[in-house]
Amino acid sequence: MTVTKPHTAASPRAQVLAPATRPRVWAQGAGVVLALVVAVVLVGAWHLTQGTSNVGPRELLGLLTGDGDAGVRDILVGSRLPRLAAGVAVGFALGVAGALFQSISRNPLASPDTLAVTGGSYLAIVVVAAFGLTVPFWASGIVAFIGGIAAAALVLGLAGGAGAGGSRLVLAGAAVAMALQAGVSTLLILFQNETTGLFAWGSGTLSQLDLTAFWRALPVVVLATAVGLSLSRRLDVLGLGDDTAAALGVPVRATRAVGVVLAVLLTAAAVTLAGPIGFVGLAAPVITRLLARVVPALSRHALSLPTAGLLGSLVVVLADAVVRALLGADAALAVPTGVATTVLGALIMVALARRLRDAGPTTRPPAAIGGPRSARRFVIVVAAVALLAVAVVVVGLLAGSTWLRTGDIALWAQGEGPAVVRFALDERAPRVAAAVVAGAALALSGTMVQATARNPLAEPGILGITGGAGLGAVIVVTAVAGTAWGNGVAASASATLAAAVIGGLGAFALVYLLAWRSGLLADRLVLVGIGVLNLTAALTTFLLLRADPWNTPRIYTWLSGTTYGRGFGEVAPVLVLLALAVPLAASMPRELDLLALDDDTPRLVGVGLERTRLLVLGVAAALAATSVTAVGVVGFVGLVAPHAARALVGGRHARVLPVAMLIGAVLLGLADTLGRTVIAPAQLPAGLVVALLGAPYFVWLLGRSRA
Repeated sequence: MTVTKPHTAASPRAQVLAPATRPRVWAQGAGVVLALVVAVVLVGAWHLTQGTSNVGPRELLGLLTGDGDAGVRDILVGSRLPRLAAGVAVGFALGVAGALFQSISRNPLASPDTLAVTGGSYLAIVVVAAFGLTVPFWASGIVAFIGGIAAAALVLGLAGGAGAGGSRLVLAGAAVAMALQAGVSTLLILFQNETTGLFAWGSGTLSQLDLTAFWRALPVVVLATAVGLSLSRRLDVLGLGDDTAAALGVPVRATRAVGVVLAVLLTAAAVTLAGPIGFVGLAAPVITRLLARVVPALSRHALSLPTAGLLGSLVVVLADAVVRALLGADAALAVPTGVATTVLGALIMVALARRLRDAGPTTRPPAAIGGPRSARRFVIVVAAVALLAVAVVVVGLLAGSTWLRTGDIALWAQGEGPAVVRFALDERAPRVAAAVVAGAALALSGTMVQATARNPLAEPGILGITGGAGLGAVIVVTAVAGTAWGNGVAASASATLAAAVIGGLGAFALVYLLAWRSGLLADRLVLVGIGVLNLTAALTTFLLLRADPWNTPRIYTWLSGTTYGRGFGEVAPVLVLLALAVPLAASMPRELDLLALDDDTPRLVGVGLERTRLLVLGVAAALAATSVTAVGVVGFVGLVAPHAARALVGGRHARVLPVAMLIGAVLLGLADTLGRTVIAPAQLPAGLVVALLGAPYFVWLLGRSRA
């Protein structure tokens, strides 16, 4: 008798199960599904009237009446129908995949994007293209599936299982997604010829040559959806809790495993067909749940899965149609549909994050907290890391396509030496200075962010600061530089600096204001920051793809974090701000220690909590934003350096701050040197080297903090 008690609760699901209301409620749900079908048909009809040719509604209607000519039919079948069919199939697949992920994890933030499934599929396809492996379409689908399932398994394992809390699941997905994106970016830069066109494709595009790819992907989408519908009753019961589901005879583990495989299979089919279109898998299930408040039948998976799929189709096709209507068919060709859907999904993610409660485990992971260390150990560590920083500077000056000797540095410092040596050191010295100074600034910024947010998994990039700074700089570069990239940047250095600082501070202010809700919650701050980060990334991609194509690779390299072409003029602002921020941070280690504890302790000892927190985060934002002008958009330094410092000298900020700054300088300086020498004469951006080194640490940290 007790196992049936949950069905009598006053909830939408219980209303659906009530015999007296079942026919009426199911009729309402069927009506919603039918209305969505009509909406997709109407939007699809509008979509068919758009294109680069002069074929409008009148010509298309002529085909129905038999008055159309062969040219109109060729345009319809060869161009417009394939694009529309791809949009419908991709949106439906991602909508159903997102609904499955969210049901399995009981997490409203779960989706193919937040679980890094699209990133895993994308990386797998880029690897195949980069290394020249020739595979047929069905094999590319298998490759995408393998990459997606591996990424999903890693994220769920790091997060502590399918039922992990919202912030923890998203942070695990963000960590894995960043690592995968670093791998993708590296391959795109190193294998430019082999991966031509994959950057735009990586943002999601509906461009198709014909209907062949659609017909091959359609059976996968239909079969996976059908199997998902056959599991609808199990998924309904699973929503009542694992214990209740097991008591009612539902195989919990098997149901979750099959659901994950189906969701990844749908995502892989979508990625293979149109690339990784962002956040559709998040938006469609969220809208479905909102509709379920009005139409309770939509809480049942027999209706919620097709509803989410149809909403996904509607979102993708509508986004593509709106972009083409606003920009024109010709200009819209350069803007991937995934940019528009990512903007929508990021807004939905922020709205969801504002409603979340603190999940708890991610605020103070045990692996991230260093125990007490002796003063002697602190002195030894500072001396050792300082010597290591000096060694990195020296090696950075010596290393390159042509290796120099230490005597060459002495001659160059005196204004003497061969011309080739002077030329090499004139180019290397500003780059080494930029890497070292920016590394220290990012490490200091990360330390302050982690202490203030009380989240050792936070860093300036995850809070949207570097993304906003990058967006601001790209706005100026694409608007001012024009076709003369090098001269444009030199002429607009002050404008780029101002735009980067304003962009970073603006993104920080936006995140802070959106995360504020009767106080600043740590998890909410991080989740809102991730949403804003994705929003700025989508807008940056939009600007990048509309820029001069000859400049796109160089802008993309800059966004990956590089010191190429830097002069001391770009280093000076970071150095000045660092000189101002270091004394401020050194004067308030006690406040940082208190902020890292909780909200109550600072108030009890007379520290103005919100005033101090705003000051610290403002300085951190300024440091991260200004560093963008010296090294571009670099991640992970602000995450890794503070953790390494805490592990070496303990958790007191009086000791963490100097050690973290030295470690940040060493890390970015070493990454810059490796990027310039490992594959010389070619170069790898320092930001990608840092990400490739830092992402595994992030993953390891999440794994350590599962307890």
